[in-house]
Amino acid sequence: MSLLPSALPNANAARRPTLVLLHASASSARQWDALAESLRAHFEVHAIDLHGHGRQPAPAHGGVLSVHDDAALARAVLEQAGGGHVIGHSYGAAVAVHLAAAVPQLVHSLALYEPVLFRLLADHAAGSFGASEVFELATFVWQQVAKDRLSAAAERFVDYWSGPQAWQRMPADRQTSTAARMPIIEQQFHSLVREPLPAEALARLAMPLLCLHGTRTTSAALQMAALLRTLLPHGRHEALEGLGHMGPMTHALPVNDRLMRFLNVDVPCWRVPAKQAA
Repeated sequence: MSLLPSALPNANAARRPTLVLLHASASSARQWDALAESLRAHFEVHAIDLHGHGRQPAPAHGGVLSVHDDAALARAVLEQAGGGHVIGHSYGAAVAVHLAAAVPQLVHSLALYEPVLFRLLADHAAGSFGASEVFELATFVWQQVAKDRLSAAAERFVDYWSGPQAWQRMPADRQTSTAARMPIIEQQFHSLVREPLPAEALARLAMPLLCLHGTRTTSAALQMAALLRTLLPHGRHEALEGLGHMGPMTHALPVNDRLMRFLNVDVPCWRVPAKQAA
């Protein structure tokens, strides 16, 4: 089911609508390569590297990263296009929420996979197990980065979001690149707690909205999904069976197909899981 009002223009349209894709922490725009390829006939696709990831350097101002620094990268694309659709995963999904709250007139629809909106946990579920768990992780990462123990910070970070022993299964080059990103990831943690998301900001998210989460994800992500059902009641909230926090990467096919259907792009019937095909 799609929340968009009508089918989008086809490949022959004079101007395709704009689509912005925002990736998770410790990843890059390349995590969306398969989805971008599937959608280029229908959209002008912009998969953006966020600060300190991929080809995007740290913020030019040299200060502490704000989630709005990353939102500004997407905002520039949307302003040039006159608006567009936004999809985000994890940190990228949190950036998408802040972006949509700041300039709702530019965000025509919003699709989120497990946004890590830690400020909402702090404001609405501070005593929950999920909040305690993720804030303990944030404290550990901060402590290890301060001591320049980047590999230790990266191992705990990866194993929390991807599952036990995930770090050990990563190739050595991936471990090295992930560890190098931990200072910027530590800043992302703090920005997501510092930057407020009051009720009036969430009320601006009146555009078609899809919130996805996995059933085998972290306690913090499950707590966030429950909060978003309450705080954003007009959106469509769905649990994807058997998926974890990194579902858009580990199970790209079902996640991407769900996103394509939200955008009113036909998915070949052979690609849709049998229980969803009806």
